[in-house]
Amino acid sequence: MRWQMVDPGRCPDLDPEHELADRVGMAMVRLNKMHAQVAHQMAKQGMDKSAFVLLATLSGLGECRSSGLAEAVLSDPSTVSRQVAGLVKDGLVERRADPADGRASVLAVTEAGRQLIRERRRQRNEAIEQVFADWADEDFKGFADLFERFVQDYERTIPALMTERGTGTRAGGEK
Repeated sequence: MRWQMVDPGRCPDLDPEHELADRVGMAMVRLNKMHAQVAHQMAKQGMDKSAFVLLATLSGLGECRSSGLAEAVLSDPSTVSRQVAGLVKDGLVERRADPADGRASVLAVTEAGRQLIRERRRQRNEAIEQVFADWADEDFKGFADLFERFVQDYERTIPALMTERGTGTRAGGEK
């Protein structure tokens, strides 16, 4: 399958002082469209993006309650609970008694879940390496360093801006 991305173009009335921000923003729009296409193809192979995000997040967190997982992914606990049920059904996550409170349960990634994460990460890394195949090693490294810095600053800045502008998460974590 060959995808062709269409450049959404520049805003003709854009203030020149915002040109660089517009370039980055439009590149992000294009990247998000491409990511959506990849996620769509992955869903056809059996797992949607949001379920994989939960699985990968749980893997990084280690055992935790469903409410803690929901908080970590900034989502509604009932939505996470439904998605976790599918991961449990597929054998990628298991529920265990909470050692601190036997009445509650914690979630844990199974070996099958860890294997799926490793395989998807390997596939992702190979695809990214193909994208950078014609780049000089120092350019690839420089991009990786700057991109990590951008994402860290984005993660730090955007939630506060959304809250300040009244577009942040609603009660329960939904947008």
